[in-house]
This record gives sequence, C-alpha cells and structure tokens, in this order.
Amino acid sequence: MELSWLDVCVFIGFVVAVVAVGIGMSRRKTDSEGYFLAGRGLSWWLIGFSLIAANISTEQFVGMSGSAANYLGLAIASYEWMAAITLVVVAFAFLPAFLSAGIYTIPEFLEYRYNRGARTVMSLLMVTVYVAVTFPAVVYSGALMIDVLFHGKEFLGLTINLVSASWLIGILAAVYVVAGGLKACAWADLLQGSALIVGGAIVLILAMNALGDADPAVLGLAADSAPSGALARFRELNSPKMHMVLPASDKEIPWTALILGLWIPNFYYWGLNQYITQRTLGSKSLAEGQKGVVFAAALKLMIPFIIVFPGMIAFNLYSGDMRDEAAKMNRATLEAFESGRHLGPLTAYPFDDHFAAQHPDAARKLLEHNRALLTQLGNKNNEAGLSEDRVELRSLAAINDGVLKEIDAVLAAGGANAAATEKGAKVTVAKRLIGYQFDSAFALLIKRLVPQGLRGFMMAAILGAVLSSLAAMLNAASTIFTMDIFRQYIKPDASQGVLVAVGRACVVVFMAIGCAIAPELNNPKFGGIFKYIQEFQGFISPGVLAVFVFGLGVKRAPRLCGLVGLLLTPVLYGGLKILLPNLAFLDRMAVVFFSVLAVMVVITLARPLKEPIALPRTDKIALTPSRGAMAAGIAVILATLVLYAVFF
Repeated sequence: MELSWLDVCVFIGFVVAVVAVGIGMSRRKTDSEGYFLAGRGLSWWLIGFSLIAANISTEQFVGMSGSAANYLGLAIASYEWMAAITLVVVAFAFLPAFLSAGIYTIPEFLEYRYNRGARTVMSLLMVTVYVAVTFPAVVYSGALMIDVLFHGKEFLGLTINLVSASWLIGILAAVYVVAGGLKACAWADLLQGSALIVGGAIVLILAMNALGDADPAVLGLAADSAPSGALARFRELNSPKMHMVLPASDKEIPWTALILGLWIPNFYYWGLNQYITQRTLGSKSLAEGQKGVVFAAALKLMIPFIIVFPGMIAFNLYSGDMRDEAAKMNRATLEAFESGRHLGPLTAYPFDDHFAAQHPDAARKLLEHNRALLTQLGNKNNEAGLSEDRVELRSLAAINDGVLKEIDAVLAAGGANAAATEKGAKVTVAKRLIGYQFDSAFALLIKRLVPQGLRGFMMAAILGAVLSSLAAMLNAASTIFTMDIFRQYIKPDASQGVLVAVGRACVVVFMAIGCAIAPELNNPKFGGIFKYIQEFQGFISPGVLAVFVFGLGVKRAPRLCGLVGLLLTPVLYGGLKILLPNLAFLDRMAVVFFSVLAVMVVITLARPLKEPIALPRTDKIALTPSRGAMAAGIAVILATLVLYAVFF
C-alpha cells in the first residue's frame, strides 16, 4: 500500500502529538502516586475515553473483525454489548469499595480483605499474563496489520516485517509510559480514542459503499436477482451471521456462555483488570469515576458497528485475498510435507475445514499420514477416521482432529513403540493449515478501500489503538510489580524516586519480553488472536472474580479463602482443558468459577470469621456517588437489551 506525502505527514504528526501531549500533561508529577495514578485527579471525560482507548486495540480491529469474517459474525459482538452492562455494574458495585480503600492496585485490595499471600499470588499471576499473553498478543496483532499493509517495504532504513513491526510499536508505546506514567497514558488516550472511533466509522462507510457498488458475481450473487443497495446486499450475504445466539455445541460462543461463561471474563476485565481499572483508581472523586465508567459503557454500544460489521463485509468483498494470505502461510508447511522434509521424524499435520474444502486431495494425504503416524506409535485399533468414506468432505478436518487427539492420548499413556522411544523421537505438530486468513480482514479493507490522503489518518488511528492498549498494559504491569512485589518484598523502605525508577525500568524490561514473544503467535494453532487472549486469561479470571465477589458479599469469609481460590483456579482450568478439550472455554470458565465459589463456601461454613473484616477508608477523595451516572447507566442497560432483542 502506497502512502502520499500527506499521509506521511498526518501519520508522523499524530505520533508526535500523542507523545508530546502525554509527556507534556504529566511532566510535573514525579512521586509514585503521580506516576502510577495520575495524582488521583482524572476527570470523567478523560476516564471514559481512556477506558475505551485502553480496551480497543488491534485485538479488536484484527481479532474481533477476523472472528466476524469467520462464521461467528455478529455473535462476537457480545463481548462489547455485554461489556456495556458490566461497566454499569462495576461503576456502582466495585468502584466504591476500591476508591474508599485508597488502593494503588487491584491485588492490594486482597491484602485488606484476605491476606498478604492472596495479594502476592494475584500480583504474580497478573504480571505473568500481561507480559506473556496480553502484551505480546496486542503487539502481534498490531504488527500483523502493519505487515499485511507494508510487508517488505523500508522505513528509515528498516525493512518492514512481522519482527521489525513488533519492536517498532513496542518501543513507541514504552516511550511515553516511561516518561509520564498513567497521566501520560490518559491524555494520549484522549487523542487515540477519538481517532480510532472516527477511523472505524470511516472504514464502515467505505466498506458499505464498496459492497453496494460491487459486481454481483464477485459477491457470489446471481446478477438477475441480486439485491441493489449496500444494506440489502449486506443482509442477503450475512443473514446467517446476524444473530447473537449460537448452538450450545459451538466451541467459541455457545448460547450457554451468554448466560454464564461470558460474564466472567467481562467482570474480570472491566472490574478487576489492573490496566483497565487503573484509570478509575486515578479519578478525582467517586462521582467522576462513575460518570467516566458509564460514559465508556455508552461508547461500547457503538464499537460492533465499526469493527464487527466491517469484518463481515471484508469477507464478502475479499475472501479471495484472505485465501491468498492463507496460502502464503501454508506454503512452507505444504512444501515440507510434499518433499518429505518433515519438521521431525514424527510430524503431525492439522488443518481446518476451509483448507479441506479447498484442497481435498492434499487434506486426504495429510489425514492418511497422520493415521499412519498413529499406527507407528502403537495404536493397533486406529479407530479415528474409519468412517471417512461415509462423511461429507468438510468433515475431514474433524476426522483429522480425532486422529491428533488419539496421538496425544497414546503419547500421554506412554504408548510410543520401542523404535521411536529408543531414538528419543517426539511428535512435532506443524502449523495448522488454514483456508482463509480471517485476521487480515480489517487490513484488507484499508488496503483496498481507503484512498490516499486518508490512509495516514487510518494508520494513525490503528497505531493509536495499539499504543493505547500497550501503554496501559505496560503501566499496569510495572505498577503491580513495583507496589505489590518490589515495595512489599525487595525494598519496603524505598523512596518515592526509587519506586518511580523501578516502575520505568519494568516498562522497558516487560516491553522487550513481549516484543520477543509476539512474532511466535503467527502460528495458526492459536486459533486467532482474540481467542488466544480470552482462552489464556481463563487460567486466572474465574478465580479472581470468584474471590472478589465472595469477599465483598460474604463478610465473614475467612482470610484463607482468597489464597485457596486463586491457587485452585489454574489447576481446575488446566485440568478441564485436558480432560474435556471439546468444552468451550467460556463454559470452562463458568465451571471453574462456580467450583471455586463452592470451595470457598465450604471453607466459610467450616471456619467463619467471628467478626467481619473492616476495610480501610481513605480521606483523599470525595466518595459521594453520582445520581446522574446512575440514570445514564440504566439507559445504557436498556439500550443494550434493545440491541439483543433486535439481533437475537
């Protein structure tokens, strides 16, 4: 994609403005409260835009639009519309308790309610997930967008590819976080949040116009009966995807998840996730914080219209390009298979339904190879795939998945044959062969539709979305490490200057780790970047939510409950992932959540506290709630219910 001089000027000007505004608005704050919590002086409008900017990133522009381009369609919007209701609840159920305690971090609250051990465990879990999962995932999704648009081109002597793009955006995000902390993030978010909403709206308008003007044959419509007009064509092409409810058997968002599972990551993310809640912890008063959170809830209602709908249109217009992108990703794996140069002496090859439909002969060869490998490992029955000749073509991927599961089971049982064991051979799983690269949906819209003159603004909006989320994560991870680990265990008497210096050093270290991991997420086995983030957050989110809800609601719950709930969660979640791999991860979260609650109920019944724990109460900010925010919150909930009724 070519950029004009105007595009370049807009893009560079935006980056300079973001960094300058962020650093300039926070240059006077040098103590820990000023650096980590913006001096507890954020206004509602700044909080609202900052929450949206920290949340909406290429995780949505790449992952959510990619899921919409795939079969999920509008169902993926539940993450956004249910978040609107969640935010309203957080504003009036969680925020008063956190602000009245005067905490720096969410784990800090656990020490007051439970004990120091619960605080430390949650701190370690959250830092690990930020640095190893969410930060690399957002870096990768941003780098993927840049790579699709500018692969192989040079910028200031640097060749653009997935690796170089990862380091470029990681360093840019770290610059103003190191300099200005949370206040720098919040003011930069004001610019970036506005840009991403406007930019998404521009892409939606251009995509709808392109859909209305497209040749019916390109869209797969009969020329003599094709509807005219963009909206009519959109409904015709995407009617199977325009529903919020999917079957209970769906592996991504079954309807059961709308009742239980999806609420867990939502409440964890918006109420207990440090890089989101840090904005509200920095509010100047409870009323300002509540107004800011409800303002963000209202903005969440419009996000699917600028991300999900364009993703569906992208597949309507450019499914061929997505197929070509997938072919590029598949090429090395297929060449190795066809030439016999496998990744190892025992290599298994997964593929999806779309690949099987497009390449039936190759899919059957891969399946036979995997079945032969299963036999080689000592499975005498080899039952998987025996009904192959009696199934439809698109079931080949399911049969192949069954073979791979049997391979895993044989290896877990120690059933590899003697020859393989003597050679020390292990089964290596190749990259999953895919039919479409759905995650390229939004990038293709920009590449094909956005004219020169607007491309610079779009690139600025996308980069702004990435930078906002990355900066929020870096600031949150550094805050947790500094206040919950360094100050608690390494140097309790550290001065304010030392705390700020440690926080800045953490930003640099965490950025380097995340950027090193990010390119590795290009492997299709992760199932799309959006799913990757949500799946791995399940190792902590159900337990964290259960511990907080139980602690706030059950006043006599013993201090032991917090530590037990947090430690039990990854064990239960990982066990279910192994024992019930077909259980949707959202349903898995629900099982873990209620299991942890049940364990804490038993502990409480056995050893209830004699007196309820008295939480601290700060006098640093006003704690009077906002009636106006309450009325606006009710309106947001009603609007969300209307949207679900329309698209049910």
